[in-house]
Amino acid sequence: MKQPTIKTKHFTLRSFKMSDAESVAENVNNKTTYRNTLAIPYPYALKNAKQWLREIINNRRRKIPKSVVFAIEIKEQAVGSISINKIKQEHKAEIGYWLGEKYQGKGIMTQAIKEITKYGFKELKLRRVYAQVFSFNEGSKRVLEKNGYKFEGTLKKGVKKNGKFFNCCIFAKTKNKKIL
Repeated sequence: MKQPTIKTKHFTLRSFKMSDAESVAENVNNKTTYRNTLAIPYPYALKNAKQWLREIINNRRRKIPKSVVFAIEIKEQAVGSISINKIKQEHKAEIGYWLGEKYQGKGIMTQAIKEITKYGFKELKLRRVYAQVFSFNEGSKRVLEKNGYKFEGTLKKGVKKNGKFFNCCIFAKTKNKKIL
């Protein structure tokens, strides 16, 4: 599947490449990012970035990929990621994202979620895009709400991380198809 490049005023969403490994490792190696995400380890080393990038690139080669992962590029550096995962063709998918700490609080993720949601509805023909966030992650809840995602509920002990159970909140945005 050919992945598009999406240019905005402040950043570009593009395919990851192996040369992004150092910038990914630098931007994701953060205790707050680790705390707020389910699958990112800490500390996060260059070898973690290379392994993750290989997985993304291999997935892109599939005829029907399980996910579409975009680098958030600023000044030719991959400073974050936003993805559409668990794609159920023409039905639903989950978004996931992270952003380097020094780029947070500048509206970047709000705009990235807007662009990825639009891409999901228009290009992937999705009817529902959702996100699961830790109940304590207020920043993530805020950027979803700014994009019209609605809080649907809390899954009590809905995720397990490092042997501990955490509550997670479900936010979703739906696109209604007109019935003829």
